[in-house]
Amino acid sequence: MTHKTSENVVAAFTEEHVERLTGVSRRQLRYWDRDGFFVPSLAYDNRRRAYSRLYTFRDLVCLKVINALRNNAKVPLQHLRHVKDKLAHLGDDMWSKTTLYVHNKRVVIDNPETSTREEVVSGQGVLQIPLKVIAGDMQERVRELKQREQSEIGKLVRKRGIAQNQTVIAGTRIPVRSIKAFAEAGYSVSDIRKEYPTLTEDDIRAAINYDAVA
Repeated sequence: MTHKTSENVVAAFTEEHVERLTGVSRRQLRYWDRDGFFVPSLAYDNRRRAYSRLYTFRDLVCLKVINALRNNAKVPLQHLRHVKDKLAHLGDDMWSKTTLYVHNKRVVIDNPETSTREEVVSGQGVLQIPLKVIAGDMQERVRELKQREQSEIGKLVRKRGIAQNQTVIAGTRIPVRSIKAFAEAGYSVSDIRKEYPTLTEDDIRAAINYDAVA
């Protein structure tokens, strides 16, 4: 028997293996095979033979992508069929070698000819959203949210509907009793601030010195 290195061996996976590895049921695999949507790479012409449907590793990757598109992104199977027809020129492994995106439950790809992102079936362009700009804007908004009015620093308030009507540090929902509990447990002001980084030392001292905690 001729010895083969692992690089030369073609791994073959049965329907049972594929079901366990990709989440696609054997019933679904056979249905896709019959109607030509996804045919196993190592299939016998006579499908009645034992192990007549065998799948390669590439098949596994493709099926994993298809299953994710159907179940995670909720892309309709009929749309995926149209996508396959449109991208047939890319070959049988298009599902694994092409970068696919999903927009409104429709598959989108980068069109190298127009340098735009387009919905596969209709060819309609998809609005390009500058994610980095949005992320930066969001970070700024978070910072602004954390900043409190100077007039609130070191003050304690009690308002109906906030923290079950407990006394809290102004501009927050942090109960004074929580800060005092840390202090009683031996936490220093700086230690407590590590637990509540949005508070100032004046906030924490005011809470510690508050004597009328409910």
